[in-house]
Amino acid sequence: MYIPSAFKDQDLARLHQQIEQTRLAILVTQGANGLLANHIPLLLHADEGPHGTLHGHLARANPQWQDLADGAQALVIFSGADAYVSPGFYPSKAEHGKAVPTWNFLAVHAYGQAEVFSEPARLKALVSELTDRHEAGQAKPWAVSDAPADYIDGMLKAIVGFALPISRLEGKRKLSQNRSQADVQGVAQGLAASDDPQDRQLAQLMNT
Repeated sequence: MYIPSAFKDQDLARLHQQIEQTRLAILVTQGANGLLANHIPLLLHADEGPHGTLHGHLARANPQWQDLADGAQALVIFSGADAYVSPGFYPSKAEHGKAVPTWNFLAVHAYGQAEVFSEPARLKALVSELTDRHEAGQAKPWAVSDAPADYIDGMLKAIVGFALPISRLEGKRKLSQNRSQADVQGVAQGLAASDDPQDRQLAQLMNT
């Protein structure tokens, strides 16, 4: 990822926070099956390895797991909030007119090679943890144990799990850091007035 120094984020806790807040990540591999990308939910175990380890699963019918099994390098993309930045937000535009549109955004890229597994007990533990995490906000959370055991056993045969230790972690936090303080405040105020929740989220980040 192209990251000018002003936008580089190396705060591990903050990068992990964004990973955990991204409900659907993009897993990208280049292997025997060509360039593949899939959108999947992942779990981060922050205490496994220097940068943490990602855990997830793919359908057995999905050829991407074969690339992981063959040792393909993987890139996992976690996209955060983003917002269009109008030149009209900049007070400096009224002074000299030298302004063009841009985007502010957050992004985290994780790299590594995965271990693939198919053991039923390990798969069940993985899908149970994923389920518990995403069911937590429901009025009556569903659990894997709510379904018939033989049904779950059959479903587990249709997936392949993986654990991906993060070997390299990149963060980009583009919040107008390359502009004057007046322009930064102008962008924050412009985004705060938007009806879009992502715009308002970025405005809050710019004010912290």
